[in-house]
Amino acid sequence: MSNNSTRSRRTAPWRLAAAAASALLVAGLATACGSSGGGNSSDQSSMSKDDVLTITTFGDFGYDGLIKKWNADPDRPFTVKQTKIAEWDTWKQTLTSDLQAGTGLTDIVAVEGDAMPQFLAEGASDQFVDLSDSSLDDRWVDYKYKAGQTADGKQIGYPTDAGPEAVCYRADLFKKAGFATDRDQVAAMFDSWDDYFAYGQKFVKAVPGTKWYDSSGSIAQAMLNQVQYPFQDKDNDINVDDADSTGLRNVYDTVAKYSDTLSTQVVQWSDDWIANFTDNGFATMPCPGWMFAYIKSSAPKVKGWDIADAFPGGGGNWGGSFLAVPTQSEHQSEAKQFAAWLTDADQEVGAFEAAGAYPSNLKAEQQLSSENETDSYFNNAPTAKILANRAKAVKPNLPYKGDKYSDILGLFQTAIQRVDEGKSADSSWSTFTQAVDGLS
Repeated sequence: MSNNSTRSRRTAPWRLAAAAASALLVAGLATACGSSGGGNSSDQSSMSKDDVLTITTFGDFGYDGLIKKWNADPDRPFTVKQTKIAEWDTWKQTLTSDLQAGTGLTDIVAVEGDAMPQFLAEGASDQFVDLSDSSLDDRWVDYKYKAGQTADGKQIGYPTDAGPEAVCYRADLFKKAGFATDRDQVAAMFDSWDDYFAYGQKFVKAVPGTKWYDSSGSIAQAMLNQVQYPFQDKDNDINVDDADSTGLRNVYDTVAKYSDTLSTQVVQWSDDWIANFTDNGFATMPCPGWMFAYIKSSAPKVKGWDIADAFPGGGGNWGGSFLAVPTQSEHQSEAKQFAAWLTDADQEVGAFEAAGAYPSNLKAEQQLSSENETDSYFNNAPTAKILANRAKAVKPNLPYKGDKYSDILGLFQTAIQRVDEGKSADSSWSTFTQAVDGLS
């Protein structure tokens, strides 16, 4: 299997297209604010059981069973239909273009956390309904709730999940390398990134043909989540090529250094990436809760996966999304009602049990921790307890995400991919900074 296959490279333009489209978002939405789409509450129509409320998500939010449960209840005032898009990059393009057009979106839309800052910007946020409700103020982890809030207090997103990261590992491959396999002993191996890479170098020598981690992009993302100001400073000025961006350059240089030896060099989410789960392609990967479902679906028959209650460098949060209601919706009241229901404690517990989406709802988090359930697929790992511990290690608002965070992240990941494909690190970095300059 070629690490630089045509299929793998075909995913890269999605990030570039998404970045290009969203770079026009604020300007485009400022023009679109007066467009059609049911923005006035007086234009809203009430719903009956025969009417359908629509929602679009990406990946696996764990909502299939919850929506089925809602629809089966005869006392519910309307039914719900979910559209699931495979990847955020694809959905982001549609979401952005339909917001600009003022039409075409479902009643509820899922928004990835890294992209939320651009939708909170002045002009862009006008295309979303204010979901503020004082009775819900203490429902979610505070930093997650505020991450869906504009500077003037408008709440445009209800938090769904958070993304505290652990490390998933193949205990069977660790045994083959002569490493410890018990999750407590493995956790001690991952105290720092230096430790993590050092064990990786030992592993690839002991187990030829298997790489240490799933992709350069996932490690870059994991390390990036510990950099305070990776792309923009607190005033939203871009700083990727400034002296203050040493944290970003260190992430880049480190991942580039180990590209040949420790990485599979495939693009995350590609067919090659999925194939590596069943081909013993790699031994470890950064693991927020929502990654559990990807592992299970990619390698349903593989035995040996486990989860270490540790993360190199301390803690990190990868992901965590929001549910928002576009002003295009003709059923804004009902959409707000259903979004609130999906993010209540019982439903967030259900989403975790279905897809590993670790809750941002405080009661749900407490419930899961007290129940201490285990997951047989991951060698009976106490997944909720592990993620609760990992959540405690997360530093709120790290990294800082400015209005261009998602766009620059896409360009950064593409720069990492170029190195995997054989470009020199310095040349790819130069291309990256030039592309970022074009966003200014």
